[in-house]
Amino acid sequence: MAGTLDGQVALVTGGSRGIGRAISLELASHGATVAVNYQQNKDAAEAVVGEIKAAGGNAQAFQGDQSNPDETEAMTNKVLEELGPVQILINNAGTTADRTLARMSADEWNKVIDTNVNGLFHVTSNLWTKMGEAGGGHVVCISSIVGETGRLGLVNYATSKAAAIGFVRAAAREGARFNIHVNGVAPGFITTDMIGGLNEEQLEGLAKETVLGRLGKPEEIASMVRFIVTEGTYITGQIFNVNGGMFIG
Repeated sequence: MAGTLDGQVALVTGGSRGIGRAISLELASHGATVAVNYQQNKDAAEAVVGEIKAAGGNAQAFQGDQSNPDETEAMTNKVLEELGPVQILINNAGTTADRTLARMSADEWNKVIDTNVNGLFHVTSNLWTKMGEAGGGHVVCISSIVGETGRLGLVNYATSKAAAIGFVRAAAREGARFNIHVNGVAPGFITTDMIGGLNEEQLEGLAKETVLGRLGKPEEIASMVRFIVTEGTYITGQIFNVNGGMFIG
């Protein structure tokens, strides 16, 4: 039946909060067994698992800092051991360290690149061959509008999210022969704790930059991800912009 993910295993990195939480819940609601990855907040991850199970779904929490290759390998191996082959990988985990370029330290640069770029590689490369051997699947990378347009004070984050777009386009060419579809979603500004430090005036200013006049919801990103992995049989190498018309290109 179109739209069902019954029998499939989905790993959602950074699945314990924000967009990752919404994606975990959405995929589980369509039948996927969800591996909810988290870096530090075990309670938040277990809460997502609890929500999924309460709704009749299946999920399990897995700890692992994707910027650390050893932790990532241990985490992905544990997912494979306990849940079986992964058909859906959602590369969602990310971090920020906002600062203007003139004031940005090497540590602030490396923190973002290590998680958002190197981590993307660590997780995907650990599962890539096994996903192909199991018949293929979907890799979806969460990029950002900032990776396409840039933003003041976000040069490290913008660079990392532009790298995710390049990763999608190159990996899609390699994955096709293994029946692995690789796509990306580039959210605009979404109401998560990533923008929780902004005041009301700043949030209103961001909303006015969109043609729809509002910020996005995590569930609106999750529904796009779900569409890609359930209906995207002839889609690969694409970046889907979900930004309320803030960037139209």
